[in-house]
Amino acid sequence: MIQNRSIQQLFDLTGKTFLVAGGARNLGRDMATALAEAGADGVVTSRSESSAQTTAREISEATGRTISGSALDALSEEEVERIFSFVVGRLGRLDILVNCVGGGGLEGETLFEKRSLSAWESLHRANLSSTFLLCKHAVPLMKKQGSGSIVNIASIAGIVGRDRRVYPPEMSPQSIDYASAKSAVIGMTRDLAAHLGPDGIRVNAISPGGFERGQPEAFVTAYAEKTPLRRMGRDGVDLKGAVLFLSSEASAYVTGHNLVVDGGFTICQ
Repeated sequence: MIQNRSIQQLFDLTGKTFLVAGGARNLGRDMATALAEAGADGVVTSRSESSAQTTAREISEATGRTISGSALDALSEEEVERIFSFVVGRLGRLDILVNCVGGGGLEGETLFEKRSLSAWESLHRANLSSTFLLCKHAVPLMKKQGSGSIVNIASIAGIVGRDRRVYPPEMSPQSIDYASAKSAVIGMTRDLAAHLGPDGIRVNAISPGGFERGQPEAFVTAYAEKTPLRRMGRDGVDLKGAVLFLSSEASAYVTGHNLVVDGGFTICQ
């Protein structure tokens, strides 16, 4: 018999646990905060131990949840194995994994014709190999439980090409390898969802658009003009609902999906 559940129950994460890899700042911090505000306990990581612990303490104080922070080099398999042992040691289980490591850090020349192979490979490792390692070592824990939700953070860069005219001279355009890596994260998410569905594990992605963080005014204006909602994303607001939806029972019948959070940017390109 199907048991009806209220919308509050579907979004409630009380008793659940999470790991937000890359959860110490910006979108990662927002997502960890959202999960804690919904009742979950968790762990946030950063390359910096002090940054992770500071963020964990601040989220814990704001929400009353048990939040721990730890350093993590997500490209070290030994470190990734250690972080899951840390999570289980602190929380007993892992219900939600959010992969927010990587980013578009630009090493060297960004013009495609001048891009070095080492820079190309480095950015793919940071965004794709890290996601692979974190998923790989989360899966055995979730299979043992018979449940779990994995949320990989991709990007609209993996969906549409970018009009370089939005970038003023003082800004370096997005590199093509970033688009390639994030597109691969979306593809990996879909097939991993197909692989893990029979085990009760859901795998989804979120593709955020651009978020305003002090970019040159000319860029913010040009970007907003290409966006139906006429603005860039807002930290602290615009990604929290998306991660809560995909992490909770509210999306119990959703897997292999890429949730685009971009103010409509990708529908107009």
